[in-house]
Amino acid sequence: MFYHARNGSVRAGNSEMYYISFGNGNKNLVMLPGLGDGLATVRGMAFAFAVMYRIYAEKFTVYVFSRKNDLQEGYSTREMAKDQAEAMAALGIAKAVILGISQGGMIAQYLAVDYPDLADKLILAVTGSRPNEIMEKAVGGWMEMARRGNYRDLLIDTAEKSYSERYLRKYRRLYPFLGRTGKPESFGRFLIQAASCLSHNAYDELDKIMCPTLVVGGDCDRIVGAVSAPETAGKISGSELFIYHGFGHGLYEEAKDFNRRLLSFLLE
Repeated sequence: MFYHARNGSVRAGNSEMYYISFGNGNKNLVMLPGLGDGLATVRGMAFAFAVMYRIYAEKFTVYVFSRKNDLQEGYSTREMAKDQAEAMAALGIAKAVILGISQGGMIAQYLAVDYPDLADKLILAVTGSRPNEIMEKAVGGWMEMARRGNYRDLLIDTAEKSYSERYLRKYRRLYPFLGRTGKPESFGRFLIQAASCLSHNAYDELDKIMCPTLVVGGDCDRIVGAVSAPETAGKISGSELFIYHGFGHGLYEEAKDFNRRLLSFLLE
């Protein structure tokens, strides 16, 4: 199988957590995806991720985790980090590079704060350390669409807020087909995760992060705002900050050098 790609599940808290893994490296890289996990988990995606992120596969054994399957109301990003640490321990991952994207970056912050021995290096991409007006408007709007069961508008608004106009011009022709298949059975999982983004506030504890840290943001981010990355980096001693100009929240898909830049930091 491509780079030993495999699908699995592991016990986390009072539930199971889906994960995928691939790669041949002797170091561990743990990837925590964003709020899209509330709509679709990584279950069954091992081969696809191994292809997309093969740049990491020679140096690292890569694990990509969803949130646990059974989410309780009020489930916080800090509790998500606790369950994530438990899942890693169950898989024998004693230390790893942690890459958190968007909401995954919020969880990664608490992993590095509460479980410092787990984090070898930390990458926080297009994420925030506390709520702001831009985040509240974007995520709050999605929550309202989810409550109405309006999957198509949720997908379109996410795309419009994530990508550059240049990127969107190529893909808007697909909008009429969005939401026709693959609609979640329930939006409850998404709503719980979205609420955790709006209550996340690790800002005053970021100075507890001691591992080498790279913070990546976009100056056109319409979901967490352009100020979130500099604000976060400014609280983490010795952290590196890189801002993509002309890119927004979806820069990890749009910026062609994104994964090469991250890999360079990881191999320093």
